[in-house]
Amino acid sequence: MKFSRTFVLACAALTVFTVGSFSSRSSLRAHAQETTPRTVSGAVLDAGDQPVVGATVFLRNTKTKSIRSFTSVEKGHYYFAQVNKVDDFELWAEKDGKKSTVKTVSSWDTRTQFVSDLKLK
Repeated sequence: MKFSRTFVLACAALTVFTVGSFSSRSSLRAHAQETTPRTVSGAVLDAGDQPVVGATVFLRNTKTKSIRSFTSVEKGHYYFAQVNKVDDFELWAEKDGKKSTVKTVSSWDTRTQFVSDLKLK
């Protein structure tokens, strides 16, 4: 079977256009996932797994060094909204000289809801 040169060029152009469009859509989708903010939440607990109200929870951007804080409320709950998914964060709680271990909220983690309890020691 023999194809005309015009037909072959048209097929080649269509292939380039289709692959280019798919690539653009994929990168747009990936960009949207990166810029969609996440939430970081959980509860602050004491050594006996009881909720701690009034603990200060810190969320530190490892790149900019900026720190956000939240005072734990009923049942020890804390909540951060609009957390950028393209940066890494450190998360910990403190109260009355006790501190939890520092946890990492990684930019590699694609979840839009990061939930982690923090235990004071």
